Order: sequence, then C-alpha cells, then structure tokens
Amino acid sequence: MLKFIVSNKMFEVNHKTKKPLILLTNDDGFYADGIEALYHGLKDLGEIYIVAPDRERSATSLALTLHQPLRVKKIKKNVYAADGTPADCVYLAIQKILPRKPDLLISGINPGPNLGQQDISYSGTVAGAIQGTFLQVPSMAISLLPDKLGKCSFDFAAKTAHMLAETIIENNLPNGITLNINIPRPPVKGIKLAKLGEKRYNPEIIIKKDPRDRIYYWLGTGNPKAIGDSMSDVMIIKDGYITVTPLHRDLTDYKTIELSSFQNIFSRINLGLK
Repeated sequence: MLKFIVSNKMFEVNHKTKKPLILLTNDDGFYADGIEALYHGLKDLGEIYIVAPDRERSATSLALTLHQPLRVKKIKKNVYAADGTPADCVYLAIQKILPRKPDLLISGINPGPNLGQQDISYSGTVAGAIQGTFLQVPSMAISLLPDKLGKCSFDFAAKTAHMLAETIIENNLPNGITLNINIPRPPVKGIKLAKLGEKRYNPEIIIKKDPRDRIYYWLGTGNPKAIGDSMSDVMIIKDGYITVTPLHRDLTDYKTIELSSFQNIFSRINLGLK
C-alpha cells in the first residue's frame, strides 16, 4: 500500500486493485473536439477525468488566477469546467477535485502545432502539462497539425496518445520531464525524438478605434519562420514524423554558470557593492 500527501490530503492507493487515474486538460475548453477524442480513446486504460477551462485560454502559458475567485462547474460525471487557465485547472484538479493523485496527465489534443522554443513558451497546452510535472505527475502535451483543408485527425491522435499513455504508465518518466508531442498531417511515417527548434514570429499588429474613438491594438500571429537543423522538431515534423521532445522544468543553463568569463562579470559587481 502506497501513501502520499497532496495539499494536506492523504490518499492510499493499492496499485493491484486501482485502475490508473488519468487527468485530461487543455487550453481550448472542456467541450473541444481534441479533449473529447482523448476522453473516449483512453477509457480502457483507467479512470478518466477532465478538468479544463470553460472557454478558450490559448497562449496563457503558466498564468495563474490570483486576483479573483475561481469557479468550477461539474458538467457530468468526471468532467469539470473551470473559469481559469490550464495551470489553474491542474492545481484545482489535483488538490481539490480528483479522488487521488493522478498516474498521468495529458494536455490536449491541441488543434495546431506547439513546436519550437517560442510555441512551448506561450502555449497553454504545454503549460498544462508542465504544471502537472511541477506537481510530480508524469505529464505530456499533445498537439496536432491540421491537414491542408484545416481538418484534424483527432481519432488518429487519440490512438497515438493511447500508445504513449500506456508506455508512460508502465515505465514512468524521468523526474522533472514533460513530454511535448506533435503529430503531423497524415500519412505519418513514424515517431522520432527531437530537440526544440525555433518558430520566429513577426506578428502583425492592427490598430483600430472603438465606438468611443479610443485606439486599441489587435495582435496577430503573422507567418512564423521555422528555424532548426535536421534534429529539431520544426524540421522532423515536416518529414512526416511524430516528434517527442522532453522538456525539463529546470531552465538553468549550467554551462553558463561555469564559465569563468561570466562569473567575472558578477565578481566585479560584487566588489562594487562592498
């Protein structure tokens, strides 16, 4: 019998009798096609819960709601909608809603890619998974590229998620690691480990006036430029492969800390403070 504590609540889990508990979240809303496909596609693996925003919360990254109350509505059995961000939803789910700590968290399926350093920094989908990792839950984010007609193969993505989820539940993930998964347009050739490339954005900013003659700005996405070598996610996915990128919650650049030239800069500042 394993005991663990989450937010002053203690649960007992007998792994021989308990099915895996899987938490689903996203940044598109509890009603989105992607999370519905996951919900139905993973049912045979264990007990599935959805705790997701009540509306779209794209590009919120790891934002938390601190200056207003959060409200949660039970939609149906094991499905909850919260008027907060993906990170809020994960906190609420693990500390207050779920019967015990989940064995796996999946954020998605996002109808659009989350590739490169910029996307993973802005993405609410990826942030939902990273929040799970912060709370010591094996977590992954899944995003899907639409085809040329703008349609998404959610059923195929759910099958891919099923295989990945089964593997992670059986083998776990290294401490502090979140998986960022991106699925290309069909046909899919296979799956490859990838490092982060870049998607450099140069968004168009539209300036208009409201009915009271006050100026407002509307930030667009522009046409991001993909930059990376053959081992980067932005390039591997172009070749028709699913990309799997392990993200570490520790963003420290240890090589820079060890550089004597970098250390000397702050040594001089330190002398000036004495």
